[in-house]
Amino acid sequence: MLSSKYISVSFLLLSLSLHAVNCADPLYHFCFSQENYTATSRYGTNLNGLLNLLSTKVPSKGFGLSSTGQGQDRANGLALCRGDVSKTNCTTCVIDAGKELGNRCPYKKGAIIWYDNCLLKYSNIDFFGEIDNKNKFYMWNVQDVENPTSFNPKVKDLLSRLSNKAYANPKFYATGDLKLDSSSKLYGLAQCTRDLSGLDCKKCLDTAISELPNCCDGKRGGRVVGGSCNVRYELYPFVDA
Repeated sequence: MLSSKYISVSFLLLSLSLHAVNCADPLYHFCFSQENYTATSRYGTNLNGLLNLLSTKVPSKGFGLSSTGQGQDRANGLALCRGDVSKTNCTTCVIDAGKELGNRCPYKKGAIIWYDNCLLKYSNIDFFGEIDNKNKFYMWNVQDVENPTSFNPKVKDLLSRLSNKAYANPKFYATGDLKLDSSSKLYGLAQCTRDLSGLDCKKCLDTAISELPNCCDGKRGGRVVGGSCNVRYELYPFVDA
């Protein structure tokens, strides 16, 4: 089952600013449920209601979770926007995510999709408050740094500092940078979904950081992206101040 595997995705960093990112292009998705529903079923109706609810509920705070329906027909979902994303862009991303999952995972009772600006997940199973260790993928820059021996510890130091900062922040979000030399900086981000406890947020982030060597050893940029948290580092600023 795809949701139980870590999918590695190589990512060539282009000379694009944050403002050039198109929310219509998802990073990745999983159709993780083996159960199907029909368009006219109660679950289908509940899921449509859930997606509409999340698109209006999430943008004001950048995160939201909801459930619609009862019993086996209940649809549970959450959406998270990156901490620097505006309400307008958050709304657009969540709406696009719901539509795209409808196209990519038609009639599946559980699915998740990630964009640069947001993630959206829904399921007939109540997953709130649990770390999602199954739905995860990696992205990295195909270019290597000149001196990985000194670079890799700096990546870990920055992201570990952001992990400590994020789990203590009510928004479970932190960004920062670390000076490498007189002309360059390392930029990082750490974020969790807010259905987790603070300790589980930190656990999720620290696990993600520990997995970076599996994908991103000596790379100029990298991400570990999961259903409950994500970490990212780059050699250029990628979030709005």
